[in-house]
Amino acid sequence: MAIPAQSDGTTLTKDPAAGDVLLKVTGLQKHFPIKKGLLQRQVGAVHAVDGLDFEVRAGETLGVVGESGCGKSTMGRLITRLLEPTGGKIEFEGTDITHLGVGGMRPLRRDVQMIFQDPYSSLNPRHTIGTIIGAPFKLQGVEPEGGIKKEVQRLLSVVGLNPEHYNRYPHEFSGGQRQRIGIARALALNPKLVVADEPVSALDVSIQAQVVNLLDDLQQELGLTYVIIAHDLSVVRHVSDRIAVMYLGKIVELADRDLLYKTPMHPYTKALMSAVPIPDPARKSAKSERILLKGDVPSPISPPSGCRFHTRCWKATEICKTKEPPLLELRPGQQVACHHPENFEDQAPQDTVLLSDAKEAAELVSEEALAESAATSAALAAEVEAASGAGDAESGDAESRDAEAGDAEAGDAEADGSAESESAKEEAAASESAESESAESESAESEPAESEPAASEPVASEPAASESTESEPPAKEK
Repeated sequence: MAIPAQSDGTTLTKDPAAGDVLLKVTGLQKHFPIKKGLLQRQVGAVHAVDGLDFEVRAGETLGVVGESGCGKSTMGRLITRLLEPTGGKIEFEGTDITHLGVGGMRPLRRDVQMIFQDPYSSLNPRHTIGTIIGAPFKLQGVEPEGGIKKEVQRLLSVVGLNPEHYNRYPHEFSGGQRQRIGIARALALNPKLVVADEPVSALDVSIQAQVVNLLDDLQQELGLTYVIIAHDLSVVRHVSDRIAVMYLGKIVELADRDLLYKTPMHPYTKALMSAVPIPDPARKSAKSERILLKGDVPSPISPPSGCRFHTRCWKATEICKTKEPPLLELRPGQQVACHHPENFEDQAPQDTVLLSDAKEAAELVSEEALAESAATSAALAAEVEAASGAGDAESGDAESRDAEAGDAEAGDAEADGSAESESAKEEAAASESAESESAESESAESEPAESEPAASEPVASEPAASESTESEPPAKEK
């Protein structure tokens, strides 16, 4: 069910191999100006995205999570160049597309597509489904094999819709069906990168599962690369290979899926993970310890200095208020921007006095939740160290086995000789003991009076007998 290459149109770049860097973002910024007065002078700016650094490899799925207003959707529109960046650099397959105009971006639209959040507003109600899905072919000047109508009907069947609905309008479909239409439109030109902005947030739970499974199937069949923006942490865990956590326009943690969910290192990530419900009937009576954050997200118009999370963090110190932490790889596959990361040594150990905001925030965090998370993280860290140590030990054992085998062969002869000598010594000792026992018996028969103990003297064997009786358990009374 793979989409074939189009007959017309040119391909700008060859398909990247799996694992190669497809998209690279460096210092990406987007500030929306705030203007007032008759002359509309700029009096401020909304720092929606304020310095993002990440990479997306070919064939993987990068999930982006965070609270509302942290800049996730703005980031998605920036990397698809639907918005002009204020600063930074965007590279797609090694080509700088940061400031390309409409004409320069038109050929790249075949490789970069977007699935919008609201399926009700992203489809033109005056156009039929055939016109909506067939628009990319007309805009790019591509004539698919068999004609546009045949290709659109095939795309409808790919996303699980009836090809006979070619002439229907968007209002005749449900929310999940409209989202499938948006997915079909995004896949029309066989793109390399698809940015999905909360593709299942407006759908029912049953429809969410269908759309998520559809995205997974299409990725395996077509080799797509996804950047999925979502609020549902369970959905992100299901579909993502790596996850980026955003807070107030910045990435605070970027890690592999398993590492992030088992051992979150940033306090904000830890608070998010504590809000994930556990769908386990066996634990319905167990009370989940929720980490409650203090206050609301600060305004992006005037973000806090230093670490932007320090106003709500229970570990914040003076350095968190004055110095912004860089995004560093503290553990293989896990990058964190924090001076005092969870389950890791502090990056600023000289500062131990908590801020007043941190003291108030610490009261909202239960000690049981922190202790349980720390125990889980410590256990996982021990497993990782044990696995790495086992790998090193196996390489060392392979080298020592040959030497041990040689030593064993050389020592076989000595072992045989020593065994023979030891057996001979044992036989001699046994014969000597037998002779001594016979001599003692003869002397005992010749002098019976001396060997018998007196009646008043205690017998030497009585204590042993008493000890044995004491050691035996008493008989159970019937």
